[in-house]
Amino acid sequence: MVGLATLALRLHDPHAAGSWGLCPLRALTGLDCPACGGLRAVNDLTHLRVADAFHSNALFVVLGPLLVTAWAWWLWQRTRGRTVRGPRGAHARTLWWSLAAVALAFTVFRNTPWGHRFWA
Repeated sequence: MVGLATLALRLHDPHAAGSWGLCPLRALTGLDCPACGGLRAVNDLTHLRVADAFHSNALFVVLGPLLVTAWAWWLWQRTRGRTVRGPRGAHARTLWWSLAAVALAFTVFRNTPWGHRFWA
């Protein structure tokens, strides 16, 4: 399923305004959410344009390899018949709060005049 979605993003360019729909936050407030530009970044990465992908959504480009690695590890464990458990307790809370803080900081920065120079 992920492969088909990636192929669709490679074949149908999300750089054209409205080609894949609208971000509800941007449509209502004019602000970019942390995911805005993620589809463009995937399209850019499938064309091996890393700098353009970073320009589209730096957070996705930085966190993408971590997410892909975690997903590959999970798939590997499941194919071997092992039950996979994520972080529990304080570790899980720390992880989620850290990710939320990074996403919030990225969102605030990209909606400032300084950040807007990078992500127009």
